[in-house]
Amino acid sequence: MNRSRSVALLLDGQSTVEGAGVRLHRIFGFPEVPRFDPFLLLDDFGSDDPADYIAGFPWHPHRGIETVTYMVSGEVEHSDSLGNEGVIGAGDVQWMTAGRGIIHQEMPRQIEDRLRGFQLWVNLPGASKMTAPRYQEVPAASIPVVSPHPGMTIKVIAGEMVGVRGPVQDVSVKPLYLDITLERGADIEHPTSPKHTVFVYAVSGTGTVGPNSAHELRAGQLALFAPGGSVIVAAGDRPFRFLLVSGRPLGEPVAWSGPIVMNTREELAEAFRDYQEGTFVTDGK
Repeated sequence: MNRSRSVALLLDGQSTVEGAGVRLHRIFGFPEVPRFDPFLLLDDFGSDDPADYIAGFPWHPHRGIETVTYMVSGEVEHSDSLGNEGVIGAGDVQWMTAGRGIIHQEMPRQIEDRLRGFQLWVNLPGASKMTAPRYQEVPAASIPVVSPHPGMTIKVIAGEMVGVRGPVQDVSVKPLYLDITLERGADIEHPTSPKHTVFVYAVSGTGTVGPNSAHELRAGQLALFAPGGSVIVAAGDRPFRFLLVSGRPLGEPVAWSGPIVMNTREELAEAFRDYQEGTFVTDGK
């Protein structure tokens, strides 16, 4: 299948409150399952007003998923039940595989009066949901930047672009995660795996997506693509920055409650029982 992908869905997302009172823009989530398989949720968080996020995301559990935090500006301080702690700063990525269970907290803070970041949830296949938790901490300096053509700059976080591989490795869904900036009037046609789920999220500026520039995409909007062989994106009359993300669908049942995503209601009940009984986090390998 070589034809370029048409746009199957355009989303504006909606404002919501999570954690201890963090105001954020949820682009997609539970209502969109399974159209985004293997992706579960995308949040765009940030504000000029610290009151919108300073309470952060206090201690909470995760099982059965991966959380991907990518900072544009500001910082997120994090710590977990396994003794890990650190700070994710501007341009950094944290790809956390919760596996069988981790309890952590994430506390955003401004730097130079700015804070903005994205969090993507990626589902784990049933066979991997009870693996040991792990982190892939990716500092901005280790993310390769390529410019395959004049007028475009691409940060390769996961997957491959013009022979350059991103630092995130060994993820079940074979993800592609690119941060792309097109200068005014520039365009890109990027080949994708025909059976993978693919979306573009507009970070800033305005562009068009799909064959023949079929749809305009403004900052804060997302385009989910139909099956096909490539994705076409073009900038408008000013630079256009967007995330291009794809992954292999799992095609498995989804049982989802809060921060835990399993395959069955019975597995969900077991997870919350483990949490209540203090056996959610183990030291086993």
